[in-house]
Amino acid sequence: MTQQPRFHFRIEATDGKARTGRIAMRRGEIRTPAFMPVGTAATVKAMKPESVRATGADIILGNTYHLMLRPGAERVARLGGLHRFMNWDRPILTDSGGYQVMSLSDLTKLTEKGVEFRSHIDGSRHMLTPERSMEIQCLLGSDIVMAFDECPRADRPMAEIEASMEMSMRWAQRSRDAFDAGGEHAENAALFGIQQGALDESLRARSAEALRAIGFDGYAIGGLAVGEGQEAMFATLDFAPGQLPEDAPRYLMGVGKPDDLVGAVARGVDMFDCVLPTRSGRNGQAFTWSGPLNLRNAGHAEDTAPLDERCECAVCGTYSRAYLHHLTKAGEMLGAMLLTEHNLAFYQQLMAAMRKAIAEGAFEKFRVDFLSEYGSTCGRERATTRGKQAPS
Repeated sequence: MTQQPRFHFRIEATDGKARTGRIAMRRGEIRTPAFMPVGTAATVKAMKPESVRATGADIILGNTYHLMLRPGAERVARLGGLHRFMNWDRPILTDSGGYQVMSLSDLTKLTEKGVEFRSHIDGSRHMLTPERSMEIQCLLGSDIVMAFDECPRADRPMAEIEASMEMSMRWAQRSRDAFDAGGEHAENAALFGIQQGALDESLRARSAEALRAIGFDGYAIGGLAVGEGQEAMFATLDFAPGQLPEDAPRYLMGVGKPDDLVGAVARGVDMFDCVLPTRSGRNGQAFTWSGPLNLRNAGHAEDTAPLDERCECAVCGTYSRAYLHHLTKAGEMLGAMLLTEHNLAFYQQLMAAMRKAIAEGAFEKFRVDFLSEYGSTCGRERATTRGKQAPS
């Protein structure tokens, strides 16, 4: 049996800027465009790993910041690595921890060396540097390692954003050097750089040039989905993906809603992650081809229809909206589990539909048709009332 390569990206078809292809790695192939469910603390919340795989996911995301604090990267390594620890035998991408340090912790000091912070769990002090981030991701056994960076909000002063971008590029070189010193792990894993520069085209061009000079297996578009809004995000994506190497995967971090994914694929993005489908499921929201549904809405109390008649998941094939409404209103954990399973399955069906449309040269028609149904208030209302039974 031929061994899979360490990392190989092949574009199989293009349609406009949209691309479909495959990433081959030692632990399996990743079909692109790809959506990565978020397994922050070695678990995709409310899901068993085998159930995540059954939705169609080829890869999941783990979080350096959370895992370094609990249970600890060294402990995970002693227990055989993150894959064995959580019983997931396919690729895992780990983020660098930089964004979580900035957003969750009590940040005490940011310097050229790295970031010193207090844990949001117990107040303990930690230092996270590019070198330590690479070490943690190595201990976890990550398949795709993310370079360490800083991610300022887009509304910060331009001079501050520029200085942050330049420091992130210096950190990218340090990440590259530390990753390459990782021995056997470096021989089997991949390293992605992260483009920064907020909404500014010239800053992102400089960032992309610096990343190209260093050289990475893939390139992430960072600094978006941090409050700037969809219009500004899409305006940035009109130029940012094209600044990155065409023959490498492009990963938009932390995105997003289904219409965000379709718009980003149209602009040349290949990979995504977001907590939205799992978080929404735990809070009573389901995504459907006709738009999102709030299962807390009383209109679903006697609705015998499935969440989505077009969805092929086991939840839609088994349970009614009325039952899911009941579980949600009663606060039963099964409701969160079933809605999460459906949402993840819907996201994977959406990615599969985009891959198919690109391969057939019909992506623009798919995009227009999807947004017409998904974004239509009438469509959402039809989805809410379809199958509703009158009280007996």
